[in-house]
Formats: sequence, C-alpha cells, structure tokens
Amino acid sequence: MKPKHIAIIMDGNGRFAKKLGFADRTEGHKKGAEIVRSITTHCAQIGIEVLTLYAFSTENWKRSKKEVDFLMNIFEKYLKNELETLQKNNIVFNTIGDLTKLNEKLQKKINETIEITKNNNAMTQVLALNYGAKDEIARAAASLASRGARVTENSIESALDTAKYPPVDMLVRTGGEQRLSNFLLWQCAYAELFFTPTLWPEFTPAELDKMIADFSRRNRRFGGE
Repeated sequence: MKPKHIAIIMDGNGRFAKKLGFADRTEGHKKGAEIVRSITTHCAQIGIEVLTLYAFSTENWKRSKKEVDFLMNIFEKYLKNELETLQKNNIVFNTIGDLTKLNEKLQKKINETIEITKNNNAMTQVLALNYGAKDEIARAAASLASRGARVTENSIESALDTAKYPPVDMLVRTGGEQRLSNFLLWQCAYAELFFTPTLWPEFTPAELDKMIADFSRRNRRFGGE
C-alpha cells in the first residue's frame, strides 16, 4: 500500500555546499530548493496525498543572521518561482508552524499562495516554517485551555496545525542523521522511518521510490500484534 502522507526532514544542505568546496552554506540551500521542486512534483504524479517538508525549525533562529535572512529570502523566492509548478501539477500549498515570527512580506506571500492554490486537488504540499513539534503541542494545549475544552487525544489532535491531514505514514530523513529533531512528534507516532546518508541536494525521486517500495512491503501493526 502506498503512503498517504510522507514527511521529510531535508538535511544536508550545508554539508553539500562544503563537499563541493563552496565557502558559503547558502549555495547548498539554493540547490536544496531545486530538489524540493522535483520531489514535490514527483509525489503529486504518483498519487501521494500530503507531502510535509521541514523547511525551518523553531531552533533554526539560532543560526547566523546572514543564513537566517538568506533562508527567509529563499522561501519568498520559492513561493514566487514555484507557483506555476504548483498550479500546473494541481498542488495545494499550505504551512504549519507559528508564522507570526516571520517577516510581513513573507507572511503575505504565504497567504497569497495558499489562497491561489486552495482549489487544487491532486496533492497538498505543506512547508513547516518556524515549526517545532513541542511548540505545536503547547500551542494546541493553550488553545484548548482558553476554550475550556476537555483535554483528550482527539481534542489535542484537532487543535494541532495538522488537524486536517492524515497521520504521517512515512518519515524520511536525508543527510545521515537518525533522529526526529522535534518534527511532527505526535503525527509520527506510528510512522515508518527511513534514514539515508544521501544529502538533501542529492536526493532523487528514484531513491524515494525505493523507500516507498520498501514501505509497501512492511507489515504495519499499529501496536495490535
């Protein structure tokens, strides 16, 4: 069975830049943005329902101001440059995370892209921006408390950023590290995990297809056996 929801931790942009001898990590981020396009369009073409990409974490603000500013700029350029691709492939665009800390110009571009693509129906691409799973769960709990709502698994799930999406079936992390890094901790409770040493700018649809084939052979028991 094919996964409905794939989540990817796109790791290795900086190491890719270093590997190629670039003095600046930003060159890796540029190449990484190109791979986002190829993986996204491929997932739409093979019938994946939701693709969630870890683009910027709540911890990434600790990076140098130069790199953070570059990333904010590349996100804005990505939305501008990829709108045609999203429309051509009938892809809905959305985000998760606390967008209030992003600059107003980027927030405006995000909202415009969400509005323009909202009636597409082939697949949803979700960018996790200023996202951290602990922060998401804390915000969900605060929302329930402010409404005086009863706290249950179902009520928490309904208050998460991902409430309208299915649980993550398949989590992929590129770059060789084998940890979740505060990404979709609730949603990945029963996800199948895939780790690869391939750096994100070198990741290909063919490698993803091999993982999906492996996924289809796994016996997902969800704790029932």
